[in-house]
Parts: sequence; C-alpha cells; structure tokens
Amino acid sequence: MSQAVTAAPAGGRDGPDAPLTGGMLWVAALMLASANFIAVLNMTIANVAVPNIAGALGAATSQGTWVITSYAVGEAITVPLTGWLAARFGSVRVFATSMILFGVFSIVCGLSSSLGVLVVARVFQGLCGGPLMPLSQTLLMRIFPKDKVAAAIGLWSMTTLVAPVVGPILGGWLCDEYSWSWVFLINSPIAIGFGLYAWKLLKRYQEDARRSPIDMVGMGLLIIWVAALQLVLDEGKNLDWFASTQITVLSVVAAIAFAAFLIWELHERHPIVDLRVFRHRGFSVSVLTISFAFAAFFGVNVLTPLWLQSFMGYTATDAGLVTAWTGVTALFVAPWVANSKSDPRKLVFVGVVWMGLSTLWRTVANTDMGFWDIALPLMAMGLGLPFFFIPSTGLALASVDESEMDSAAGLMNFLRTLSGAFATSVVTTVWSDQATRDHAELVGLVDRDLSVRGLLGQSGMTPDAVYQTLDYLVTSQSIMLSTNQIMTVIGLIFIAAATLIWLAPKPSRVVEPGAGGH
Repeated sequence: MSQAVTAAPAGGRDGPDAPLTGGMLWVAALMLASANFIAVLNMTIANVAVPNIAGALGAATSQGTWVITSYAVGEAITVPLTGWLAARFGSVRVFATSMILFGVFSIVCGLSSSLGVLVVARVFQGLCGGPLMPLSQTLLMRIFPKDKVAAAIGLWSMTTLVAPVVGPILGGWLCDEYSWSWVFLINSPIAIGFGLYAWKLLKRYQEDARRSPIDMVGMGLLIIWVAALQLVLDEGKNLDWFASTQITVLSVVAAIAFAAFLIWELHERHPIVDLRVFRHRGFSVSVLTISFAFAAFFGVNVLTPLWLQSFMGYTATDAGLVTAWTGVTALFVAPWVANSKSDPRKLVFVGVVWMGLSTLWRTVANTDMGFWDIALPLMAMGLGLPFFFIPSTGLALASVDESEMDSAAGLMNFLRTLSGAFATSVVTTVWSDQATRDHAELVGLVDRDLSVRGLLGQSGMTPDAVYQTLDYLVTSQSIMLSTNQIMTVIGLIFIAAATLIWLAPKPSRVVEPGAGGH
C-alpha cells in the first residue's frame, strides 16, 4: 500500500496523447465537477416542480412524486455498478457515454406529454446519472498531478455540497418564470456538450477494457433489492410504513434479495459489485463515517426548508437562500483544507464535531427568529463541511488497491446516496410524529386559567376564531419543539460519527494521479 500510483496515459508523452497540463487541466476539472453537479442537482431540482408537473400532465400530486422516485431508483442501481462498467468498457468511455445519454434523456423528460413517459425517461436519466458521480471523482484523481489533486477533489466536493441547495431554488425559479419542462431541459446542453468534449479531451486516459463474464444473477439481485428498498424509503411515509401491505412486501423482498446478493457476490469469481474492497479497514471505516455524517447532514438539509416553508412563512426561494449560506462559507474554507498536509483523520474528526456543535446551536431556535438568526448556524456548519468531505473521500480511496478505485468510489457514493435517502424518510416521519406528540402535551398545558381565551374573546373574536387561533399557536410551537428535538439527535449523531474515524489506520499513501486504473 505504500507504493505511489503513477500511471501515464495509454499513448506517448507528446502530441495528442500527452498528459493534460495548465489551463486544459482545469478545464477538465471544471467539466468533471459539472458532471457531478448536474447528477446531484437532479436529486432535488424536480422536488419543487412536482405540483406543476402533476397539474400539467393531468395527474394527482401523489402520482407526481414518482418523478422523484424513478430517478432515485435508476441512479441507485447504477452507482454500485460503476466499477464493473469501468472495467468492462473503460472509465472514460462510460463517463462520456453517460453524460451524452443523460442529456438526451433530459430532453425526453422535458418534452414528455404524459406522466408515464416522463417516469420512464427519469428512470433512464437516473441510470445514466449514476456513474457520473464516482467516475468524475476517480478521473480527477487520474489526470491531476500529485501536488494539485487535493485542490481538484476540493472543487469536486463543493459541487456535492452546493447542488442539493441550488436544486430547489433553481427548480422553483424555472417553474415560476418559465415552465416545468425547463427543470429538465436545462441539463441537456451542458450534458451533451461536455460529454462530447470529455471524450475528445480525456480519451488519452482511456485504459484497456477487460472482457470478463457478465454476472447476470448478481445484477438481477442488485436491481431487485435496490429498487425495492428505494421504493420503501420513498413511499413509506405516504403509505404509513408497515401498516401498508405494499411496504411490508417490498421490505421483505428487499431483505431477502439483499441477503442473496451478499452471498452470491462474495462467492462469485467475477462479481458485478466488488464487495471485497470492504476488506480494507481504512475504506470500511471511512465509508461508515461518511454514511452516518452525510445522513445527519442530509437530515438537516431536508428539515430546514420544510420547517421554513411550512411554518415560518418562507417561500421556496427564500428558504433556499437561507440554506445556501452553508455552501458559501464552505467554499471559502475548502482550498485550505484541500492543501492541508495534516492527518486526514484529525481533519475529519474536527470537521464532523464542528458540524455537530453547529447543529446543537440550533436546538434553541424559536418562531420569532429572523433570516440571519437562522442563517448564522448554517454558515457555521459550512465551515466544517470541507473538513468532512475532502479528507474522508481521500482517506477512503487511499485505503484500497489501485485496481479497486472505481469499484470503491462507486460503492462509497452508493452508500452515501442511500444514507441520504434513509435520512430523508426517517427525519420527515419522526418530525411529523414528534410534532403530534408535542401538540398533545401542549394542549393540556396551554391557557389553563382561560385568560388568553378571555382576552381574545374581548377583542371581538367569535368562539370558533378563538379556538382556531389557539390551535395555530399550539401547532406552530409543537413544530418548533419537534424541530429542536430532532436537531439535538442529529447533533449527537454527528459527534458519534466523528469518533468512528479513529478506527481507521493512519494512511500509508495518498491518492495520486492515475488512481483508478485497471
């Protein structure tokens, strides 16, 4: 594990096959980071457009949510397949093809005239978007020289942080000013243009493909358990979880298919997903830390705009502007973290603990808070994000063998995405349930001496209006209590996740150019 990774492109050192340098290197970095940006952006950009889409296509809003679910299912299936796809066809070819097809299916989505066509197109869009995240990451590591790779990964990491925040703002603006179609059409020129240019610019880094047998059983089991689990996470809250026969059946199917998948892949000679990368303790611990901390971060990101829009009177745009401050402060700190020579475990520990403390700061929130009262803790959290994302990614990929880089990146991004989906389902469900319990407790405590009711009655309110006013006050306070209680739990999860990183051994090498070669 101590050897450096120094793979040159397949061709010579001069001419069209020479390694990229100078400005062209950063053009490639911007292109790869943009690919990751649009893949992550499409997880959230359509969320605010669901009512518009459902209305325009003559569907119920509950049916419109399949626009979100279908993309998530498609993406969740191909992210863990990235390593196998890259080995069989070459990572540059897979990346460029995925980008172009992503743009093509974005056009199909935007031009859809029925919900059925849109959902199918979104599945294919997700299938194409899945490989973009891990491959943009490993290709950056392959093309950049050792002294610049950390800065490039810092740029890549920022797109992962900023895209979920930009998504709802951009989606809401496009729906308000133009139409829901532009939520999808906006991707196409970037994806198709960059995809074509990516092949021209990066084909010098294309490695020889390996014609190994296709593990059809493993692929089938993967599709079954991932699709079933994603449907459980997306539809569970709407169907009241295990009170629904559909959710119960899907959960059993996911559990059985997952167990069969693990057994098959660990014994298959040519597995579709290389689970053997988990034999590296550094990778396993890093991914565990990333999964828990990202779940906590995603929980905060999901809950904040929900609370602001539902009970604080914020529009979708204003809520997005508040949460965007997290990404703004992160951008200022990222270059320093990217160039730090410190033990990555220390950086991750400090960053995740800081994120936990920033979240605990929010446990004293109240309904009288203004814009900056809400934004300040989010700005503080942004300072810790680069300390978490950049070194944890580097530590994970530095812990595996060079030939396992694409598989490791795919699995890492898959588990991170899955943890975000899990956090979304859990946080929204617990938030609603806890608010109901808090409401029941407050009803028994509020206005016991009837003084408030008397005061409202004297102001000229009817008895019905008095009770409605009291109920509104109790509801808003119960939501505020529920929000603070969940922030407390999330803050403690951050701190617990930070301690896990010390189970990883100190890295004996850094990820250098050429990483991810086969």
